[in-house]
This record gives sequence, C-alpha cells and structure tokens, in this order.
Amino acid sequence: MDWNLADAKNKFSEVVRRALAEGPQRVLRRKDAVVVLSEKDYQRLAGTRVSFKDFLLNAPDMDGLDLERDTSPMRDVSL
Repeated sequence: MDWNLADAKNKFSEVVRRALAEGPQRVLRRKDAVVVLSEKDYQRLAGTRVSFKDFLLNAPDMDGLDLERDTSPMRDVSL
C-alpha cells in the first residue's frame, strides 16, 4: 500500500502492523519513496553474507593450481 508521508507519520503503528501482516508498505514524499518492511522480508532479500575472513578460511584448496609464469618470448608486433 502507498502512504503519503504525513499519514505515515500520524499512523506509524498502522504502517508497521500492515508491513508485518500484508507485506512492504511504500511511503511517498513528493518524488521520493521509501519502503517499510518486516525484518523477515528484509533478511530474505538481503540474504546471509559470509565475512571476508570466513570466506578466505573456507576457500578451496589451491595446492594443485599451477601459478608459474609463462616465460616464452612475446610475439613481434609492427607498429
């Protein structure tokens, strides 16, 4: 449902109740808009993020990866 800012301020409890019961509520201020949604909906949208530390600690084993640089000469290019 769409709410103008003044109504949303005056009926904030109703906006929150509807966000929990019916889903996201859009609050409009002139040309701008924000959305009020339940934490459950937010978590579903945001997903879980692994910390960078955990990502590195759980990275695949790279022992068999060949990281040697190719030492062959470059090709000739005429400019």
